[in-house]
Amino acid sequence: MRKIGAGFAAAIMAAGLGLAGPGVASAASPYCGIMWGSLAKADPDMSSAHVTNVRTGQQACYDRLVIDLTGKVAGYSVQYVPVVVQDGSGFQIPTLGGADLQITVTAPSYDQNGQSTYSPAAKAELSNVSGYQTFRQVVYAGSFEGYTSIGLGVRARLPFRVFTLDGPDGGSRLVVDVAHHW
Repeated sequence: MRKIGAGFAAAIMAAGLGLAGPGVASAASPYCGIMWGSLAKADPDMSSAHVTNVRTGQQACYDRLVIDLTGKVAGYSVQYVPVVVQDGSGFQIPTLGGADLQITVTAPSYDQNGQSTYSPAAKAELSNVSGYQTFRQVVYAGSFEGYTSIGLGVRARLPFRVFTLDGPDGGSRLVVDVAHHW
């Protein structure tokens, strides 16, 4: 009976020290320190800036999408959607991947004279994301009445963050990072 009791006590002690498999502490520890979540993020302000470029990059813990603007980023909406829709028409734009992010910046991709400030050659592939860990496809969803939308197909519904950066040359950038894992 003593051997069983000692074995039981050793098992409980090992579990308490994290030696006998994953416990609550390891399940709660964030991937790469990321604690972003996957709920919608938005700022409703309107901008007088214009979209000039969309680009992507890979980081150790996340993939990054950057939208360049001529002036200050004032507002945006970034959220997971059932399907990306085109501005104005509501036309559905399918994307590759297990989840879709619709990124809308409150800035047009045309100037006050209606001249394009951003006109991608391939609207179905704004950036080549083959080989990215999270991104699957970046599509242009249009620019209508002061809003420009980008669709981002991702591997799965993963945590993301949104922030803005100033520069260069009086412009700014809207940045969307999507984590590789939860």
